[in-house]
Amino acid sequence: MKISQKMAAECLGTFWLVLGGCGTALFGGVGFLGVALAFGLTVVTMAYGIGHISGAHLNPAVSLGVFVNGRMTAKEMLLYWCAQIVGAVLAGAVLFGIAKAAGMPIGLFAANGYGAEFAAEAGAAYQSVNVWGAFAVECLLTFVFLMVILGVTDEAHDCGKFAGLAIGLCLTLIHLISIPLTNTSVNPARSISQALFADSEVALPQLWLFIVAPLCGAALAGLCYKLLVCKK
Repeated sequence: MKISQKMAAECLGTFWLVLGGCGTALFGGVGFLGVALAFGLTVVTMAYGIGHISGAHLNPAVSLGVFVNGRMTAKEMLLYWCAQIVGAVLAGAVLFGIAKAAGMPIGLFAANGYGAEFAAEAGAAYQSVNVWGAFAVECLLTFVFLMVILGVTDEAHDCGKFAGLAIGLCLTLIHLISIPLTNTSVNPARSISQALFADSEVALPQLWLFIVAPLCGAALAGLCYKLLVCKK
């Protein structure tokens, strides 16, 4: 596949992830379980829809982990990042327009955050986690996510048609764990897309954590998986 085709697929896939996952959080009224399932389903559907084109990363952290593991070049990773962020921001703009058209208050939108101020804005169901706790949660869960992705897509252990399902279920479980803590990122593009449109004093100032922590977890997973499967 040409890199332009891969970028178009990543843009579309990330657009769908944000539209489906964050859209459910904003408009669905289905609770944490429903939102977790929505994010998992977006990944499952795109894994089978565009996985044969770009691998369906849909996430800069995934692309970084794949790069560190030696499965893509730095140039390709950076182009994936651009496509993913564009797709995510476009979806954020669509959601913002829908919310405005419906006369909804914007507030946090579906942004990520941590601490007492974030928990107060997000609602009673959210926990107040300090910056170190939030960083640990996002880093660790992204690490696990990448270990699953790298494992099920390893040519030496090809899960075939079940790879997309395993990845989607893993993301669902990750959301069930961390929505009440940080509103779940594990995806810098998803976090950027919501922070840009949020009407909140915490969304943009806290965005750095939801870029840095997932990237750290992903890079560590890429390295660790390479060490685990090393034949020497």
